[in-house]
Amino acid sequence: MPDAQRDEKIRDGCEVYARAPQRAKGGERSISLDELTGVQALERKYPDLPMQSGHVLRREFEYIRHGILSWFINFDVVTGQVIAPSWGPTRTEEDALAHLQRLIASDPTATKWYIILDNLNIHQSESLVCWVAEREGIALETLGVKGKSGILQSMESRAAFLHDPAHTVVFISSRCMTCATRFWLSSPITIGRWPNLSNGRTPGFPNRGEISTSVY
Repeated sequence: MPDAQRDEKIRDGCEVYARAPQRAKGGERSISLDELTGVQALERKYPDLPMQSGHVLRREFEYIRHGILSWFINFDVVTGQVIAPSWGPTRTEEDALAHLQRLIASDPTATKWYIILDNLNIHQSESLVCWVAEREGIALETLGVKGKSGILQSMESRAAFLHDPAHTVVFISSRCMTCATRFWLSSPITIGRWPNLSNGRTPGFPNRGEISTSVY
């Protein structure tokens, strides 16, 4: 079903980028956030075959699996840097909230945060709404009951609350955009592909912990 607010959401998302440099002068941060799941730690089973006259370096195709990680990656729109990434074996509502709390805590001097992200259900969760409400001094008992009433009633009502520009942390959804526009607005999609391509070393990733160095 077409999103009746599609055009409005696209304008909001583009505005985050357009106004980010000016907002930064006032201490406001603009962040593009995305996840990448199923990042594999693959180690080549055999050493590469070295270059020799008439032949380039050749890589053996067999590899050893060392498990997978899920990533939350933040791209600072103004500086172009990846800041406060998170990774772990799962991507749950609790993981998302912990990641966002860590992101906000990374810069106590910031006066406001604009975070552009997709509308995955963990980005519109009850726990996220409660955390924002506590930051804004809103009594939790006024939020209603999840699935029944008030702000917590539905994903739509929770998303509207999280998008409130009066808050010090404002979430902007980008899911309704076309694939091309979504790719441009979510730079972490590109950054997050690095671990899947190469870490620039041989023989690969001997454990999951080494993947973390590939996003810096």
